Amino acid sequence: MLQLRTLVKSSGTLELSLAEVDTPTPGPGEILVRIEATPINPSDIGLLFGAADMSTASASGTADRPVVTATIPPAYMRAMAARVDESMPAGNEAGGTVTAAGEGAEHLIGKKVGIIGGAMYAEYRVVRAKEAIVLPEGATAEDGASCFVNPLTALGMTETMRREGHTALVHTAAASNLGQMLNRICIKDGIALVNIVRSAEQAETLRALGATHIVDSSSSSFMEDLTAALVDTGATIAFDAIGGGKLAGQILTAMEIAINKTAKEYSRYGSAVHKQVYIYGGLNMAPTEFNRGFGMAWSMGGWLLFPFLQKIGAADAQKLRDRVAAELTTTFASHYSHRVSLAEALSLDAIAGYNRRATGEKYLITPLG
Repeated sequence: MLQLRTLVKSSGTLELSLAEVDTPTPGPGEILVRIEATPINPSDIGLLFGAADMSTASASGTADRPVVTATIPPAYMRAMAARVDESMPAGNEAGGTVTAAGEGAEHLIGKKVGIIGGAMYAEYRVVRAKEAIVLPEGATAEDGASCFVNPLTALGMTETMRREGHTALVHTAAASNLGQMLNRICIKDGIALVNIVRSAEQAETLRALGATHIVDSSSSSFMEDLTAALVDTGATIAFDAIGGGKLAGQILTAMEIAINKTAKEYSRYGSAVHKQVYIYGGLNMAPTEFNRGFGMAWSMGGWLLFPFLQKIGAADAQKLRDRVAAELTTTFASHYSHRVSLAEALSLDAIAGYNRRATGEKYLITPLG
């Protein structure tokens, strides 16, 4: 079978290619899934390209077996040390059909499933049956292709909000596929959500989907608009997909201003209400900048899906997965702008497209063509 591989060479070169590898055989409790749809998420791009400068990318090989190479700046090779000269598969999640099964999983043969676990940019993948989501009757592999990363991340945000004692939340890059899911969850669950977008067009997209509090970070009145939304919602926790630049600090500052609007007395240490920003993405890879004008009751840190799922335990994580399966084609529906084969995913045009990570442009690999 074909499998997409990414290789960082000690010479300072990234190489992307398609390799012919043995089709795996499922063992007890495992299933063999024919991959029919697998998305390209930002987390996948991080593994695919590493620290390479993709503006230097060049193509060789053939149409069926393309090879892409790009230069890794010497300053970034140290960060790549753990994967140097190790050819790695990629692709976090996928949807497909179970074609074979080991002992105890035979009942899943022929079922459409969503799966996760890496190495999904391939024609087949073996996974443990208990980790697959069986798709609802009538759902397609494409429906299930993105049923893990974005849905569970969005649910993880609202679950984190509740567990940490907050009642409303803020989300950046809010017009993305994930942002639209989070908006639908919050509407359904009655959670106040402040959506931060980067353009008037993105604001209109969310407004059409029923979002109430939408703030455009490109507007000259951004801080005033954000503060007003925080006063209305009382949001004191944020999830930031941008990472770099001033936005995370601006959110904390606006939270402090909003809280102080209803403060009964002045404190030189700022409000006693804890304000939290979790950075979970890196759409801006510049340093995170902030001025500490938001008192002392605040935290800024990282948030990742899989550590969160481990933290809450198998039983509670399963409840989230069950909800995703039940609302797969409604609350957790994903939309794709481009569909490419494994070989087409390594074309320079496609790479330039999905490496932009632009809102509204989500690529789906269909290994069967």
